[in-house]
Amino acid sequence: MVAVTGAATGVGRLLVERLGAAVGSASGPQGLPAPGRVVAVDEGPAPDGLAGAHGVEWRSADVCDPALASRLRGVDVVVHADTDRSADTPRRERRARAVRAAQTVLTAAAAERVPQAVLVTGTAVYGAAPDNPVPLPEDTPVRTEGADGLAGDFAEVEEVGERARRAHPGLSVAVVRPAPLVGPGLDTVVGRHFAAPRLISVKGVEQRWQFCHVEDLASALELVALGGAGGGDTALAVGCDGSLGQEETEEITGLRRFEVPPGIAFGATGRLHRAGITPAAAGDLKHLVYPCVVDCAVLREAGWKPAYGNADALRELVQEEGEATAIVGRRLGRKEAAVTAAGAAGAAVAAIGTAAAVRRLRKRRKS
Repeated sequence: MVAVTGAATGVGRLLVERLGAAVGSASGPQGLPAPGRVVAVDEGPAPDGLAGAHGVEWRSADVCDPALASRLRGVDVVVHADTDRSADTPRRERRARAVRAAQTVLTAAAAERVPQAVLVTGTAVYGAAPDNPVPLPEDTPVRTEGADGLAGDFAEVEEVGERARRAHPGLSVAVVRPAPLVGPGLDTVVGRHFAAPRLISVKGVEQRWQFCHVEDLASALELVALGGAGGGDTALAVGCDGSLGQEETEEITGLRRFEVPPGIAFGATGRLHRAGITPAAAGDLKHLVYPCVVDCAVLREAGWKPAYGNADALRELVQEEGEATAIVGRRLGRKEAAVTAAGAAGAAVAAIGTAAAVRRLRKRRKS
């Protein structure tokens, strides 16, 4: 029996629907044993479409409430898909909830003697850097020291998983790391990057983009939950094959790049974030301008293939964003966007441009 948290929406719901459809089948994906039953866990009553769905049992619970343990009774695998990647949730609040939820899920799983748990984090834990090879080998050590933004959230959640392995020898904790997610209803810093008037880039660095569609993440999680791709304490990446270069990205999005020196980009972004003007931390910006492309070798060897390519995912992301406008990760209203675009000559990093102008003015005064 497989339990899925965050079952009402997003990838959690997609996973529940996939697993529910496999209940009663002769076998699951790649010939793995089909689930006997699916436990869908989320707050409130079952949403339309899942109430009474074939093979699915709805159990209402808050993933941060220790009472969650009673909802995992009889479960063999729990997939913790209840994650917040929103650009608008305050950073401290988002991280505190992410850590508490992971602790609660893993403690509840250990209390109910659930042998396998699966955490969902992100490839951001590998770190984005100008000298990253493309692709990064999947077993590359993660870069978590001083990580902020979503990368820091994911790093702390993975540390919770590592502590749970040591504290509960009977519990295996697998980690699935998707590339930046694309799909209906998602509102992330990466999505807002492509809603800007320009694509910010750092001089001298060629960005490479890798995405992960939520449907591909759901199929990968299904494989892992049913014992494929190694299971146990494995850590694996999931994403589209290959990557997109800057020119191809510009062609698909219809956006041009706006190049700035790294010192200005990261310094200004950090100040804006600390002032509460933008949700994008300096660490988030690194993943917008430096490559972090991972070779998803474990899943490939297990027979998994993504249904979406990077170009397909990016086109869907652009379509989802529609006419929305964002500057340095911050959503703008139509009037505000028009004023910003006019005043900053359409630059996606109007605030960063302002910081550069201030520096030039200071130099003139000194001279």
